[in-house]
Amino acid sequence: MTNSENKGSGQFSPMTISDADFKRLVSFVQSTYGIDLSQKRQLITGRLSTALKQKGYKSFSDFVNHLLKTKDESEMTLLLNKLTTNYTFFMREQEHLDYFQQQIIPEIVRRHQKDKVLSIWSAGCSTGEEPYNISMYLYDYLGTQAEQWDTRLLATDISAQALAAAKRGVYQLPDTVPAAWKKKYFVQEPDGRHTVSPAIKKNVIFQTFNLMDPIHFRRKFDVIFCRNVMIYFDQPTKDALVRRFYDATVPGGYLLISYSENLNQNTAYRRVAAATFQK
Repeated sequence: MTNSENKGSGQFSPMTISDADFKRLVSFVQSTYGIDLSQKRQLITGRLSTALKQKGYKSFSDFVNHLLKTKDESEMTLLLNKLTTNYTFFMREQEHLDYFQQQIIPEIVRRHQKDKVLSIWSAGCSTGEEPYNISMYLYDYLGTQAEQWDTRLLATDISAQALAAAKRGVYQLPDTVPAAWKKKYFVQEPDGRHTVSPAIKKNVIFQTFNLMDPIHFRRKFDVIFCRNVMIYFDQPTKDALVRRFYDATVPGGYLLISYSENLNQNTAYRRVAAATFQK
């Protein structure tokens, strides 16, 4: 294969990828992670070229051959970190969170008055803003009773890089975060950033998880947040994931997706509000 890096003047040009290697890579990522890159050829070459050159690969063919043969964990991590966008922020899709605060939290708290255990999953949590945000709403609602409850969230992602940032919990906060929350749930750093408070950090359990895998967690979930994740999936992959979510949801439990997404009309979930579904 002729590659731009073989030309002295093309050192910083993206590598080219052959049709065959593109198809092999797209098929591998689709079957392993559910992510549909079939329309993302330019994104693949643009985001991966420099990293592959730095790692000593002479061509995309060498990289694809190595990846498919060895399933090398460091190369899988590189691939995911480069090709998925870990873009998220506190108070994202505010109306959604308002519904969670006003309708869902009171309902699930009533439902669990005896055992005082809530089961919530942030699936595709990226750098952690969503699960921390959810925790703050729970702590706000429960107030002085929060210590009597087990409200620990499960937060999962396939990106080790995103999860490492999530565990650090240090952020440049947007103006949408209420001033009272900044004081109550964060510690301000000298550089102006904010670190999530220890109580909120302890309320989130971060774990690597591939949404293509069977869902076998210890408890079924009262609420599953999976927002701005399924945009990467084709329809059959999305439908299969939603069926797994449904099986992992308690009767009466909820699935919250992004406003930019929708479920198949044949879904077993019932739509109760914008981007909000109930079993």
